[in-house]
Amino acid sequence: MRNPLLTFLLILVCFNVKAQDLQTYIGIAVAENPGLKAYETRYKIAQEKVEEANWIPNTELSTSYFMSEPETRTGPQRARFAARQMFPWFGTINSREKYATVLSEAEYTDYQVERRELILKVARSFYQLQALKAQDAILQENIDLLETYERLAITSVEVGSASAADVLRLQIRQNELRQESRTIQQEILAETAGFDALLNRKGETTYNFPDSLGIPSHDPEISNEGLLLNPELVRFDKLYKSVIRAEALNRKEAAPMFGFGVDYIPVANRTDMSVPENGKDILMPMVSLSIPIFNKQFRSRTVQNEMRQTELELQRQERLNQLQSALARAIHERNAARVTHGLLEENLHQVRQVEDILLKNYETGTIDFNEILDIQEMHLRFQNKLTEAVRTYYEKSAIINYLTQ
Repeated sequence: MRNPLLTFLLILVCFNVKAQDLQTYIGIAVAENPGLKAYETRYKIAQEKVEEANWIPNTELSTSYFMSEPETRTGPQRARFAARQMFPWFGTINSREKYATVLSEAEYTDYQVERRELILKVARSFYQLQALKAQDAILQENIDLLETYERLAITSVEVGSASAADVLRLQIRQNELRQESRTIQQEILAETAGFDALLNRKGETTYNFPDSLGIPSHDPEISNEGLLLNPELVRFDKLYKSVIRAEALNRKEAAPMFGFGVDYIPVANRTDMSVPENGKDILMPMVSLSIPIFNKQFRSRTVQNEMRQTELELQRQERLNQLQSALARAIHERNAARVTHGLLEENLHQVRQVEDILLKNYETGTIDFNEILDIQEMHLRFQNKLTEAVRTYYEKSAIINYLTQ
C-alpha cells in the first residue's frame, strides 16, 4: 500500500533539493505533534472496540430458600438453585464485530486527514518563515546599498555636486528600512513560535532555512484520480459502509434471543413413610426464547439508517465539489505565481541596468540621488514581490499535494 506521507515528501523533493530540511521537520511533527498523537490514540481505541464487540449476555445465577417447604411425593423441597445463559441470534456477534471494524477504519481516515493537515501546516509555516527571512536579508542588502549611496552623497557634497538634503534623504530611507527589518524580525519570532508548536518543541532549537528557493522549470503532474482517494472523501465511504453494517446488526438484534439453563432443587427425605426415590433431588433443564414482539425501535433504526445513507451521499458530493474547487483555485494561483515570478525577474534585471547607469553617471558628476532613491525603492518592491511569488508557488503546491497525493 502506498504511504501518503512518503509520497508527499517525494513530491516536495522534486521542487528543490533544499527541501530536505522540510522533510526533516515534517517527520518530527508527525512523530511528536500531540494533536496527531491524540487522533492515533482514538484509532487505537476504536480498534480495541472490535474486541469489545465479541460479548454475550451475562450468565444468570440465582438461589432461593423455601421458608415454607413445599411437600412433594418424594419429600419436602428445601431450596432452589438456577443457572441461565442467553445467546444472541446466529451471526449477531459477527455483525457487531464487522460494524466496530468499519468504525475503526473511519477513525483511521480521520487520523490520515489530521496528518495531511499537519503536513500542510508545517509546509506553510516553513515557506512563510523562509520568505520572511529572505525579505529580511533583502532589507539588509538594501540598507548596505544605501550606506554606499550615502558615502557617495557625502563625497558629492564635499565637491559641491550634491546637497546635504540628499544625504539626509538617504539616511531617512535607511532608518525606514531598519524599522521594516525590526518589524519582520518580530514576525519571524511569532511564526517561529507557531512552527515550534507544530513540532511540539520549546523554542530552544535553531532552524535552518534555505536562503532562497527557485521555481522549477516544470510542475509535477497532477493526478485527478488522486483527489477521489483523498481521506476526506474516503471517510464518507467508510461512514456509509458503517451505516450498512449498522443496519445488518440492527436486523440481527431484532431477531429472537435464545437461552439454556438448569434448575436444581434439593429434596429432603420423608420421615413419615417410605416411598420409592425418597428424597430424590430435582434437576430441571430449560430452554428459553426472548422474542422482541414490540420491535418499533428496530423499524425506526432502519428508517434512520436509510436517511443517514442519503445524508452521507449528499455530504460526500458537497465535499467533493469543495475539494475540486480548492484544487482548481490552487492550480490557478500557482500558475499565476509562476507568471508573476517570471515578470518580476525581467523587471529586476532592468532595474539593475538602470542602477548601473546611474552609478556610472557618478563618474561624470551628474548623479541624481532622488532617482537613486526611486530606483532603490522600486528594486526593493520587486524583490519582495518576487519572494512573495515564490512563497505562494510552494504554498499552493503543498495544497495541491494535500488534495491529490
